[in-house]
Amino acid sequence: MAAIIAGGATYLVARRLQPPPVGPNMISIVAAAKDLLPGVPLTAQDLTTIAWPENVTLPGSMRKPEDVIGRPLMVSVSAKQPLVQRDLAAPGSGYGLSGKIPEGMRATAIRSNEIVGVAGFLFPGSHVDVIATYSSSSGVITNTVLQDVEVISTGTSIEPDPQGKPQTVNVVTLLLTPEDSQKILLASSQGTIQFVLRSGVDRKIADILPTRMDQLSGRPVQVSAPAPVAPAPKPVVRASAKVEPPRVPPPVVETPKAPEQHVIEIYQGNQRSIQKF
Repeated sequence: MAAIIAGGATYLVARRLQPPPVGPNMISIVAAAKDLLPGVPLTAQDLTTIAWPENVTLPGSMRKPEDVIGRPLMVSVSAKQPLVQRDLAAPGSGYGLSGKIPEGMRATAIRSNEIVGVAGFLFPGSHVDVIATYSSSSGVITNTVLQDVEVISTGTSIEPDPQGKPQTVNVVTLLLTPEDSQKILLASSQGTIQFVLRSGVDRKIADILPTRMDQLSGRPVQVSAPAPVAPAPKPVVRASAKVEPPRVPPPVVETPKAPEQHVIEIYQGNQRSIQKF
């Protein structure tokens, strides 16, 4: 019994004398020193460093505050949240809304109201489709001109309301390519446009055909078959008549005339003679 007690005591003492397990190596990365809003270039007072496990990769993280100072945030961040490249605009991007515009994109403002703006439930960061109704050569049509467009600001707000309260605004600014900016401005000048709110996880681009007036009755649209096209006549190849060369009459060969002879009859008594020369 004493041996058992001694063995247990030895085991407990050995466990206590073991060194604590060694944790992972830590590195310092740049983080926000406080809650920060987008659009304002960061200063040294906005930044701090936090310890981060070296074996846990955080893509886009930075170790030096000098790599972050002067760059505007494109999204809101919380205190002690690591800062990564995708959340920062390029140096010199400017203040406010311009700091949230990625290179190669444009912020295009479109007039809005309670109907166009989905009853005020459009917030910065929402994604919408843009539908236009206008007259064409075939009548009035409604067509989806843009899909999965990001709302970058509503009115003067570049951040959504924390409580998600709807807010009717007169202007909605969309983040578009230069080509899509031209397209939506043309559509708004030719008719009326409407924003259609998308799910935050739906990023699919659908193949949507335009809707015409004759489709509003609910009846299937009968598409008349195109008139049959008569086959082109086959070219008629006629055998060309053999063209004979014109006949050339044989040359006329004139027979030389015999020289003209003079005949003289001579009578001498009863004898007659003829002399020719």
